[in-house]
Amino acid sequence: MTIEAITTPQERMGIIQGDITKLTVDAIVNAAKSSLLGGGGVDGAIHHAAGEDLLSECQQLNGCPTGQAKITDGYLLPAKYIIHAVGPTWRGGKAGEPELLASCYRESLALAKIYDIQTIAFPAISCGAYGYPIDLAAKVALETVYTFLEQEPSILGVSFVCFSDADYDSYVEAFGML
Repeated sequence: MTIEAITTPQERMGIIQGDITKLTVDAIVNAAKSSLLGGGGVDGAIHHAAGEDLLSECQQLNGCPTGQAKITDGYLLPAKYIIHAVGPTWRGGKAGEPELLASCYRESLALAKIYDIQTIAFPAISCGAYGYPIDLAAKVALETVYTFLEQEPSILGVSFVCFSDADYDSYVEAFGML
């Protein structure tokens, strides 16, 4: 009888600093605008790196509501898939922002399960132009993913990809509080 090693959600989660478009994972998550047609920051970088076929596929998806996610091919990226999650704009925290942000992570992971994605990388959703404070967003992201991984063994690795030193430090601090 073979006994498989049981890993905790924390052992399947990691925080890295770098460029999400360069990662060799099954899927990367795009912090997308609701139109799904590209934008600035992570969204623009992913659209640029994936190539023009991504825009063509996104035009067929008819947008995506805040808190939800849709999936496309990865095209020219090392990742096979791109999951486009639309995060909330920060309005002070009293307009359902934490719930909508948590929903982005849950919906992205639900798509990962459906598409048999075992490794996935998330940016800091809503923390750029949408103004969500990084320390609060990191806490929501990590707690939501941790809870999902407690119930879902098929996802083997979740990376949180931080672009700046400050974002990385916020994620590491929040990870220490799990």
